[in-house]
Amino acid sequence: MGGHRSISLNPQAGQHLASAPRASSGRQARVATSRRRHSQLRTLVLGLLFVLGLLCLLGSASSRAEGTERQQMKGLDEQVQEIKSEVLDIAAELGRLEEKLLYPSNTQVAVFVALAAQDPSRFDAIRVQIDGQLVAHYIYSFKELDALRRGGVQRLFVGNLATGEHRIEVQVDGKAKSGNDFSHTGQFSFTKGVEPKLVGLTLAGPDSGEARIELGNW
Repeated sequence: MGGHRSISLNPQAGQHLASAPRASSGRQARVATSRRRHSQLRTLVLGLLFVLGLLCLLGSASSRAEGTERQQMKGLDEQVQEIKSEVLDIAAELGRLEEKLLYPSNTQVAVFVALAAQDPSRFDAIRVQIDGQLVAHYIYSFKELDALRRGGVQRLFVGNLATGEHRIEVQVDGKAKSGNDFSHTGQFSFTKGVEPKLVGLTLAGPDSGEARIELGNW
């Protein structure tokens, strides 16, 4: 008995030894599951990257197509503007030719209207008679009156007159700076020669120190 050692067996030690294979098997299962999840996630990421790349390609192609379409539209707009300009030039030239045919230089007379400088009056309408015949009756808009106040000139009438002496009568209606209505009338004589006759009318209101209607050769 003295030569033998007494060995005490721990029952929990046996349990640990017996559960070791099961623990190893559990870790392997978790590793396999984790690998499957990583693989699925990588596949999902790659799929998303592919979709994003495809969308970028489509967007780039669409942008190029839109750019090409914009360039084509711009080219068409420029061509349309050039055609419009040419048509306007042709129309202006035809207008000049028509005027020469309708109003030959030996019978042509034109009446122009301007306002006295810094006149505060508001001119509403003008009537012009030549040799007792009404040739023009014009009502001014705000924009037209503003243009005249800024130094603009209006061609009121173009027509034909025989050479010799003629009489022109002008009536102007408007409103003074005080707000009172006014109506001015002027009668003048002019001579028509073999050259085109340009008659200028300068209008002034009651607040101006100048003649209310002045006739001049332009």
